[in-house]
Amino acid sequence: QVQLVESGGGSVQPGGSLRLSCAASGNIAGTSYMAWFRQAPGKEREWVAVVRTSSGVKWYPDSVKGRFTISQDKSKNAVYLQMNGLKPEDTAMYYCAARIHPLVLLPVDVGSYNSWGQGTQVTVSS
Repeated sequence: QVQLVESGGGSVQPGGSLRLSCAASGNIAGTSYMAWFRQAPGKEREWVAVVRTSSGVKWYPDSVKGRFTISQDKSKNAVYLQMNGLKPEDTAMYYCAARIHPLVLLPVDVGSYNSWGQGTQVTVSS
């Protein structure tokens, strides 16, 4: 199981950009999937990006597609989330997650992930 620590959150105006980082204590090459989720007050945690660690294939929900980009750097055991064109509705706590074992279906639910970071707050407002 890897330990995850997020950073890079902050406050930004609509249309702005932020880059979140997730540092893993273990080797992310040993994971099957790395992902970013977010949770706004009063709402359920939802996925915003998933990367298949071995192949680098990425998936996004429609709500962030074209604006968010997940990337990984295996040499640094890190995963990143570049967020552009931020909107007020992107305001949430953002979490990094890791899944060790492969899965037939794309893991986009909270229960599919073994490890979680503590989260980093992103606030988008004018």
